[in-house]
Amino acid sequence: MKVQIYGKNITVTPAIAEKIETKLNHLERYFIIDESNVAKVVVRVYPSKQKIEVTIPTKYAVLRAEVVHDDLYAAIDLAVDKLEDQIRRQKTRLNRKNKEKLAMAFMDAEDFIETDDFNEDEDELVRTKTITPAAMDLDEAIMRMEMLNHSFFIYRDVESKEVAVVYKRMEGGYGLIEVE
Repeated sequence: MKVQIYGKNITVTPAIAEKIETKLNHLERYFIIDESNVAKVVVRVYPSKQKIEVTIPTKYAVLRAEVVHDDLYAAIDLAVDKLEDQIRRQKTRLNRKNKEKLAMAFMDAEDFIETDDFNEDEDELVRTKTITPAAMDLDEAIMRMEMLNHSFFIYRDVESKEVAVVYKRMEGGYGLIEVE
């Protein structure tokens, strides 16, 4: 794995860079990270604290950890621990033996009720984001949604080649919106 280290209000010394690279290279033992991945690390220094942010985009999900600590080396260790925990959770999801059929968890079409609670006078558009949905299957879309800790995920279904949205239901389980 390649590591790009950026310093904000700090000069990244060779010792700091070596510590970060050594710790992050231990993550390569997991199947989710390979040598083509680029880890972006931002080290920031505040008057009383140090902060490290690590982002690793992988084939399966984006791994991200952010730690603020008094000691920079301790923050590095804690960030790697968080990343390992994310990878472990992801592997557990992928290897779950008694996995329920996801189709059972999806809502029926008649359960979907549209509401017109949107009032244009009171609500204001805050942000617009443009995406290009990646082609993947439903399981991978759910996995990425969970890794990003989002409540929904937009993707292009590999079988139908159509855009679909998977989301978490309040009652538990997942919902799927497909385009006709």
